[in-house]
Amino acid sequence: MNLKIIRMAILILLVCLISCNAYSDKINWHSYDEGLKLAQTENKKVFLHFWAAWCGYCTKMATQTFKDASVADYLNKNFISVKVNTDKEKALAVKYKVKGLPDTWFLTGEGEPISDIGGYIPPGKLLPVLKYISTDSYKTQKFNKFMKF
Repeated sequence: MNLKIIRMAILILLVCLISCNAYSDKINWHSYDEGLKLAQTENKKVFLHFWAAWCGYCTKMATQTFKDASVADYLNKNFISVKVNTDKEKALAVKYKVKGLPDTWFLTGEGEPISDIGGYIPPGKLLPVLKYISTDSYKTQKFNKFMKF
C-alpha cells in the first residue's frame, strides 16, 4: 500500500516537472518599475501585459501566444516586457483602467501610453501588431494600411 502511494507521488512529481519545464517562460519578463527604467535606458518600447491566475484567456496567452518562438524572440529583441498580476498590483490595474483580462498595453520608452488591446491575442495576430508598434508605423499610418504591405 505504501509503495503504491510512493509510486503515485513520484509519478505526479514527474508530470509536474515535465509540465513546468514545457511551459517555462521564453520571454524576459520584468516588474513594472524595473521595466520602465530599462525601457528608458535601452530606448525600447514597453509591452505591458495585465493578467491573473484565475483568468482562462490569460493562461491561454501564457501557454500559446507567449510560448510561440517568433513572438518571444520579437518581444525580447524589440520591447521591454512587463507582466502585471492584477490581483497583486491593483493600483496599476486602476491606473491603466483595466476592465477585463487579459489586457495588453504598449508604452513609449518614457512610459507614455501608445495603445492597448483587450482580450486574448493569438500569436499570428500579435506579431504584426508588435512590428507595427516597434517600427513606429503607428505614428504615420493606420494598422490596416500597414498590413497591406
